[in-house]
Amino acid sequence: MLMAHPAVLKTVIAQYETLRVLHAEEGDEQVRRRMEDVGYALCLSTGTSDIDAALIAARYGLPGARVEDDSLLAV
Repeated sequence: MLMAHPAVLKTVIAQYETLRVLHAEEGDEQVRRRMEDVGYALCLSTGTSDIDAALIAARYGLPGARVEDDSLLAV
């Protein structure tokens, strides 16, 4: 499977997390659509179909991520 460049992953993760912090899923249509698009990009670039799995896969694809590091898992 091809994996997106770490710089791209870092940017897309930051965009998604910013939108989530701002509660974009509750915003107007344009903002919700942007969050869906960014989530889709994450899933596509990591070969996953679930946004949570995509975030974990993208983070593990970044330099310095360790397989044994479970700090990325949602609590």
